[in-house]
Amino acid sequence: MGRPRTPLLDRERITTTALELVDEQGEFSVPQIARRLGAQTASVYHHVDGRDGIVELLRERVCDAIDDDAFELAPWDAAMAAWARSYRAAFAAHPRTIPLLTASPVRAPKVLQQYEKAVARLLEAGFPLPDVMPVIIGLENLVLGSALDMAAPEMMWELADETATPRLARALGAVSGSRADRAFEMALAGYLTHVRTLLDADRPEERIGHRIGPAGGTGRP
Repeated sequence: MGRPRTPLLDRERITTTALELVDEQGEFSVPQIARRLGAQTASVYHHVDGRDGIVELLRERVCDAIDDDAFELAPWDAAMAAWARSYRAAFAAHPRTIPLLTASPVRAPKVLQQYEKAVARLLEAGFPLPDVMPVIIGLENLVLGSALDMAAPEMMWELADETATPRLARALGAVSGSRADRAFEMALAGYLTHVRTLLDADRPEERIGHRIGPAGGTGRP
């Protein structure tokens, strides 16, 4: 028999199958991928650099949905907020990848380029080099926690007897819209406000200049 017109195995099919498995069960194995694709386990290894290579392919696939054009926005905090919202949406679509991907170092070149853009944007904004990665990591912690929250039931509290926790019952009854979205936007706004104060503290002369103005006026020109 001749070869099939469509190859049974390539990196795209392996990545798609691994992502399906992770979405279903939170994990994957190379033999599982091979079985789903009707191939031998050894054949999968001809296309990828082992299990770690598949993990990085998964990272690239999920992060492909993140809009890194957001870094072109101005000012810097609007850029970081837009990146955070896109980042959250990408991982909310595949929340079970979060424990898997956070357990291994980032090696995928396309993903590293996103971090390169984030670092460049913060440096351009005036952040000192030692503060840049803490700002990015703090934002990621907020984003990934919220992405996991989006996969949780809309109502996480079940009150068998509301009279036992009347204040909690009233607070829950007052929630409108998506609790996950509202909590994320509140946390994002608070985080960026704090980071702005750090930036201002690192450049007091510039802050004073903005307030006084170059010709003795107030505000920015």
